[in-house]
Amino acid sequence: FSPQHLDDDTVSGLNWITENNVQHSLFQTTKTTRKPYCGYTEQTLSKREQAEQESLLAAIQWPKPPDGKIPFAQSTDPTHSDFVIVKPSRFFKVGDQLEVLVRMKDFQGKPKQYGGDYLLARIHSPGLKAGAAGRIVDCHNGLYKVFFTLFWPGEVKVSVSLVHPSEAIQVLVRLREERPDRVYFKSSFKSGRYSETTECNVCLPAGLPVCNFTDLYTGEPWFCYKPRKLSCASRINHAKGGYLKGLLTQEESLFFQSDVNIKRPILSSGPDSVIVKPTAFTDSSSMGRAEDPTASPSGYYYEDQWRSRTHWIHNFNKSEDITECLQGKVIHLFGDSTIRQWFEYLTTFVPDLVEFNLGSPKNVGPFMSVDLKHNILLKFRCHGPPIRFSTVFSSELRYIANELNSIVGGRNTVVAITIWSHFSTFPVEVYIRRLRNIRRAVLQLLDRSPKTAIVIRTANVQELGPEVSLFNSDWYSFQLDSVMRKMFSGIAVHFVDAWEMSVAHYLPHNLHPNEIIVKNQIDAFLSYVCPLQT
Repeated sequence: FSPQHLDDDTVSGLNWITENNVQHSLFQTTKTTRKPYCGYTEQTLSKREQAEQESLLAAIQWPKPPDGKIPFAQSTDPTHSDFVIVKPSRFFKVGDQLEVLVRMKDFQGKPKQYGGDYLLARIHSPGLKAGAAGRIVDCHNGLYKVFFTLFWPGEVKVSVSLVHPSEAIQVLVRLREERPDRVYFKSSFKSGRYSETTECNVCLPAGLPVCNFTDLYTGEPWFCYKPRKLSCASRINHAKGGYLKGLLTQEESLFFQSDVNIKRPILSSGPDSVIVKPTAFTDSSSMGRAEDPTASPSGYYYEDQWRSRTHWIHNFNKSEDITECLQGKVIHLFGDSTIRQWFEYLTTFVPDLVEFNLGSPKNVGPFMSVDLKHNILLKFRCHGPPIRFSTVFSSELRYIANELNSIVGGRNTVVAITIWSHFSTFPVEVYIRRLRNIRRAVLQLLDRSPKTAIVIRTANVQELGPEVSLFNSDWYSFQLDSVMRKMFSGIAVHFVDAWEMSVAHYLPHNLHPNEIIVKNQIDAFLSYVCPLQT
């Protein structure tokens, strides 16, 4: 964040942003053809940061349909599309790769000639409660290859689904770049009995005076329109304002239909399962190898228990096991409601861990649970704005990076972080900046206290409909999650792959995964905190 992007015309410490200031910066950014995301939040990046940002954005570039508007009839139709298992009757054994070819067609039954559809795939054996995610490769010609690793013996079934057609993805890209205001926020300002509420965001259209709440330490931008009679210092809270309607044209809305082309199964034109034979020996050589957050698949379910490919997961089935693991520790959970689920699970499951009532708003926090007998302190705090929580008090609106800087750390300190869902409506640069700040604080914490356990919970898939897709599509989450994994690879943090744990499971997708999935996340998390002494 650099002050030179602010207009000189400051009135009583307020930054007045004028139209022409925004215009200027439009002309300055010749480097990329993308619309600058706000004249006054232009970032001043070091050469290294700029290079990293460009390589991250290049890595998540999504294939585009040919130029021009594609009529709905020529868009991808999951019902006409199909998949085939490559050599379905060959001899498969545990550890082998299984390859599937997906062939996309439009609503007229014509093969698609270009890629860019967003698919999810998994293998599963319902009787064994076993499942694993597949790795999808876009051949850019209407064909997709899916690769699975066969982890268990028996009959293994393949499922493929179209999350969004390529034509819908282009709409999501446009919304992300052009309508970062499609979720808006608000703050109340109060003095004595008088109060006002104004709109807030990472970026506000020019023209009206604003309050600049940009964080002094991290440079994270945040603005609210200035109340008419009150000062900016009288802000008392932050809340979700709402979701904009009418974002799509009539034609575009056809690409987002629940029973037609959002998360619809693609069926096989031949057999959809293979028989896998056990191997004579079990290969555990991959165990204990370095974690690579970008490797896929990272694990699989067997009898409803998640098994990681990189570390042994101990099942914490008894509350005493959790108590023993966490004895004498302070556990900090930072992020959104999907890590608040960890707080709720642990507090409910462990009888000695009792919630201490801080008088915080329900679902918002901060929250704290204490076990005095075993000296355990568990805390949850939400991440800083943008966050679509009901009402967060200004004094509790804190950035993860700043919180990490106030933690001493050490072998009795555990930190878990998740941050993704509330960034899906913004250009990816906004998310990259947030992760850069968090990563810097993580590295500093590990530098002063290398024994601190730091775990990152990835994003997960969720139930999608025509509305939700425009704000919180899995495709947005997948893009952000890919960025996060790249930015934190090679750092001494551990990952709980909530993404694959939600894709591979038999339960329907849910923004807040079901308790059995949360239990598996917790088992993976605690196995990092208390690795089995082998």
